[in-house]
Amino acid sequence: MCGIVAFCDKSVLDKDLTIQSMMKMIQHRGPNVKGSGYYTNDQVAMGFRRLSVIDLKGGKQPIFNEDESILITFNGEIYNYKSLRKELLAAGHTFRTEADTEVLLHGYEEWGMEGLLSRVRGMFAFLIWDDNKKAMFGARDFFGIKPLYYYHEDGTFIIGSEIKSFLVHPNFKKELNEKAVKPFLMNQYNDLKETFFKGVYRFPAGHWFEFKDDKLDIHEYWDAHYDIDYQRSDEETIDKIDKTIEESVEAHHIADVPVGAFLSEGVDSSYVTTILKPEEVFSINFDEGPFDEASVAKQLAEHEGLHFNQTSVKGDEAFRDFAEMQYHLDEPDANPSVIPLWYLCRLARKKVTVVLSGEGADELFAGYINYGVHTKNKTIRAIAADIHKLPDGMRRGIAGAIKKMPDFPGKTQLYTQAAKPRDYYNGQAWVYDMDQPSIFTSSQANDVLQPEYRNNLTVNGIYQEDFDKVANAEEVKQMQYIDLHHFMLSDILQKADKISMAHSLELRVPYLDREVAELANTIPSSKLLNSHDSKDIFRKAAARHLPKDWAKRPKLGFPVPIKSWLREEKYCAQVRALFSEDWVGQFFEQNRILTLLQDNFDGKVDARRQIWNIFTFLTWYKLFFVDFDGTRERYERLQPDVQEFMDEGVLV
Repeated sequence: MCGIVAFCDKSVLDKDLTIQSMMKMIQHRGPNVKGSGYYTNDQVAMGFRRLSVIDLKGGKQPIFNEDESILITFNGEIYNYKSLRKELLAAGHTFRTEADTEVLLHGYEEWGMEGLLSRVRGMFAFLIWDDNKKAMFGARDFFGIKPLYYYHEDGTFIIGSEIKSFLVHPNFKKELNEKAVKPFLMNQYNDLKETFFKGVYRFPAGHWFEFKDDKLDIHEYWDAHYDIDYQRSDEETIDKIDKTIEESVEAHHIADVPVGAFLSEGVDSSYVTTILKPEEVFSINFDEGPFDEASVAKQLAEHEGLHFNQTSVKGDEAFRDFAEMQYHLDEPDANPSVIPLWYLCRLARKKVTVVLSGEGADELFAGYINYGVHTKNKTIRAIAADIHKLPDGMRRGIAGAIKKMPDFPGKTQLYTQAAKPRDYYNGQAWVYDMDQPSIFTSSQANDVLQPEYRNNLTVNGIYQEDFDKVANAEEVKQMQYIDLHHFMLSDILQKADKISMAHSLELRVPYLDREVAELANTIPSSKLLNSHDSKDIFRKAAARHLPKDWAKRPKLGFPVPIKSWLREEKYCAQVRALFSEDWVGQFFEQNRILTLLQDNFDGKVDARRQIWNIFTFLTWYKLFFVDFDGTRERYERLQPDVQEFMDEGVLV
């Protein structure tokens, strides 16, 4: 696990100094100085920061091929690198290291980009300079587990793991992408292809590129497809799920350093942990509640004979460290789970270098209530299920009629079972008929924004391009596809990578494995989401490993007490102070957001998610645009615990 950055820019004469400055900005991703390095010539500069996980003594990058005409920098892990290495050795290639990186280099030589990417299993972002072709090639993994951004303006091409490294390039123009503000308010993350920094784009997951003569060509090599197997029995399906997940967890365990696991009370992390059986597991609680996940997780750890590590988070430290979290995320992310993840990673890094987590199971195996469970009333659910079985024309007519009715209990359940997902689905932007309040709707966002930031964008509208790609898939599969390409890609995976790497910790996600996904995509929706449960057949597979009834536990996901914090004066005062700063008026109608904050504090409304979105955006903007010099001075560093490891000479 590492950090990579590169640029092609003929106007930069001192490429050595520039690439080193850029590398310094991402030193947290790779604190192992001896394994880090860079390469420059008259056309390109490539930099690498290393966190040693495989081949601790070797594996320094960049790595060159036999005649040193091709070189690579790589961030991630290739889990099937040993078998690919054997193939390449048999084909006559000579290896200088034991690292998985070199498999990509020689694989490119032997098979080309398409052939290489059809063979690998892992998480990755890598860059290859081919001096024979005077071209750069690169790719991002199937799901976007590893981040990769690019900027291409006026003869300057920059690409790398984190945007913050771009900011010190002499020809990078730092400007706010104003189009991203409203989508962020509606989602809690930026859901556009262009980032919050104008001209900087997320390189798409499942794609590779060639850059030559100032021209960037991007090619798709993988995407989710849904070829349903309706003939396979439940027992056969359970067997396949369990076998494939066992194989994935085993593959994700490959490392030359200690490996641990995050553990909550939910089935996803519990399933991974009971298969992995690591020596160390990690969990977290909040002093303010409202739920106690750690004590339940501890029961499972004790049942499995695993050493349980726990920490508790106080509101004071969460507010103290929140700005640093947003700095490491590059773009604002108002998902409250950023906070527990920060302290969980800090805790884990004290004992391990690699940790496994349970992200991805909900998207692949239909775990979200928004896929069709909007009420607990069995009668309404039964009526809705009958409506869903009707011919399409009748369903759409019923949907139109229900939509026009006044609100009533169960309306959402009936409507969503009658309508097409592309007509209503808003991903995880808000939860219907549940206790959790919504984020901003399109009209609500316009109400608080200044006129120049208002527009007609909606969450559902942003999804339409992707709905077109899966128009013929089962309706639950359509919603899974949307979440995989939006919520998972632009929120969950971004925070997982950036927050873990802020602590120089490698986080692996065994559910987001190509083999697991391709199996999950063949399972009929009726086996996943039904009257028994969400992720039903997945839970039955997990039950083979977990104590009785453990696989039935509902998802909580380290719930954060945002509601109670924002109704406590000392925290509300911090938010109020930020909302009141003069520059905030360029974005928001300040009287409206201050009134919203006060009404929430007084209990007149529950606007916690809306307030937290605004607070997050303003925190981020202040870091990167109001006082970036101060931000660099405070946060361009290794975390104290990681620095201690370095000072003691024990960092791996």
